[in-house]
Amino acid sequence: MSGTQAAPHSLAFRVMRLCKPTFHVETPLRFDPFDLLTGEDLLNDPVASQHLPRLLGSQSISSNSTESDLTFRSRFLLQDPYDAVGLSGLLVLPQSFGAIYLGETFCSYVSINNSSNFEARDIVIKAEIQTERQRILLLDTSKTPVESIRAGGRYDFIVEHDVKELGPHTLVCTALYSDVDVERKYLPQFFKFIVANPLSVRTKVRVVKETTFLEACLENHTKSNLYMDQVEFEPAQHWTATLLKADDPHSGNDALTREIFKPPILIRSGGGIHNYLYQLKTSALGSAQMKVEGSNILGKLQITWRTNLGEPGRLQTQQILGSPITRKEIELQAVEVPSVIILEKPFTVHLNLTNQTEKMLGPFEVWLSQSDSHDEKVVMVNGLQTIVLPQVEAFSSTDFQLNLIATKLGVQKISGITVFDTKEKKIHDPLPDLEIFVDSD
Repeated sequence: MSGTQAAPHSLAFRVMRLCKPTFHVETPLRFDPFDLLTGEDLLNDPVASQHLPRLLGSQSISSNSTESDLTFRSRFLLQDPYDAVGLSGLLVLPQSFGAIYLGETFCSYVSINNSSNFEARDIVIKAEIQTERQRILLLDTSKTPVESIRAGGRYDFIVEHDVKELGPHTLVCTALYSDVDVERKYLPQFFKFIVANPLSVRTKVRVVKETTFLEACLENHTKSNLYMDQVEFEPAQHWTATLLKADDPHSGNDALTREIFKPPILIRSGGGIHNYLYQLKTSALGSAQMKVEGSNILGKLQITWRTNLGEPGRLQTQQILGSPITRKEIELQAVEVPSVIILEKPFTVHLNLTNQTEKMLGPFEVWLSQSDSHDEKVVMVNGLQTIVLPQVEAFSSTDFQLNLIATKLGVQKISGITVFDTKEKKIHDPLPDLEIFVDSD
């Protein structure tokens, strides 16, 4: 990769990207002539199988004789079994600058050449990466300038940078030097490249009762296979995460070995995908704290991978958000409901009222509201129809009991338990319906 310069200079920068070579693959795959003369049924024939060693022996002799064949008519024949793969054992150096992806390490070999007939002296070299957001200094020889570069000579160095931004990047190489003239000369050169996204991460969040499930779909946008070393979900505070996997058919010993030596997961080039499923849970204290703060942050994904020849890459997603949390001033919960309820006999439901604000609330009145329908009320209050509760301090709670009686057998619902703030003249959301089973004596 070369840059542009405004005026002729004695010195010039040349930049070559340092990256792993690729395998040299011979496109015409080789074959064994013996396969053309025989079929799969040959081994099933007892008569033919007796002559198989002799046929194979004659074929090996003929194949060895092809080594002195100067007409290359046997160039498509298999000389060794590994030739069928098409790998010649050679490695190919990169022929172009190539694509640079987010999360990789950009490494370049920079050479400053003296193409003049004069010696350049006291060279101060700087190299930096410029993006749309920042400038990152990679090399600065201001304190220890290069003493000289002879005519036709060069000075080489290597720069590295962990790519953390998408979009256009510019490698800026500058040199301040003196040549045959006494005055100092300044040489800037710019090498531009684009950083692309190697992966796309799509997430879905589903809530089932008290459990949250996070599905992450990773898609490979590069032209090479990616071997995922680690895809780990780092949960936010108050959350715990468990990776869910399909049933492993391996034995217990094999499963332990696979846990210690984890094989990488292959995501194929050009759109290959792989899905991960995490089960997220939160403690009761953490759930209450999140409702107070109104935070719905679940956590973030840490992703590390390697390419075909082991070049590493690493990405970290932004914070993944769950379902929006509705912040309530108070929360009414059922603490305990009797497991056995007898028809037309009183029973007690233990309730808890929590103040989730920074101020004192109350006093409150609690009652069982009547249904809008004309159906007969199945569960009714036994005794005082309204319970008066005192004021509740900020971020505090109070427990109380509600005496009820059921008038119908079977599975019934307790509905309409309502809280009224007598000071604010405000009715809060009622308690969700509670299912009970009413039995006879």
